[in-house]
Amino acid sequence: MTEKKINDKLEREYTIPLRKKSKVVPRYRKTPKAIKTIKEFLARHMKVENRDLNKVKIDKNLNEFLWRRGIRKHPHKIKVKVIKDGENVKVDLVDYPNKLKFKKIKEEKRQKDALDSIEKKKTLMQKGKESLQKKDTEKVEETKSAETTEKEKTGAEIPKAMEKSQTKKIKHQTEKPSKAKQPVRVSLQK
Repeated sequence: MTEKKINDKLEREYTIPLRKKSKVVPRYRKTPKAIKTIKEFLARHMKVENRDLNKVKIDKNLNEFLWRRGIRKHPHKIKVKVIKDGENVKVDLVDYPNKLKFKKIKEEKRQKDALDSIEKKKTLMQKGKESLQKKDTEKVEETKSAETTEKEKTGAEIPKAMEKSQTKKIKHQTEKPSKAKQPVRVSLQK
């Protein structure tokens, strides 16, 4: 067992025996029992509060390593690297087989590429927002200048428009003798 302390993180390496605990269960439950054994071992040795197994997180590659030979034939001992960060405990495999090494490298590369593409999209979005803001300010300036020119034009046209409306009113107000409409009586004769 090796131990390192880095910034409130406790890091240790363990070789966990799995054979003894999984011997007592049926063959079709051996690998799940091995996983539970790992969690119990680490909860005890890393001093997890109330030995809560939900706070012990097994890495995806370690899980795959345990399951690679199926549910009946798990490895009998396993070497792991454990990092305790606060209350949570994270478990990783120390010695990766070649197949898992290449798979892990490939996965890390995919994650890095995904993060890079997200960053590119963010920068493009920021550039787009900046250009939209510039266009909006230009449009506002154009509309302001257009409004001022319209106001200047309409300022000269208002008296003319008022004169036209007044002349129309006068034209239509000519007094005609009003004839009171009388109701039309229709007599029906048979």
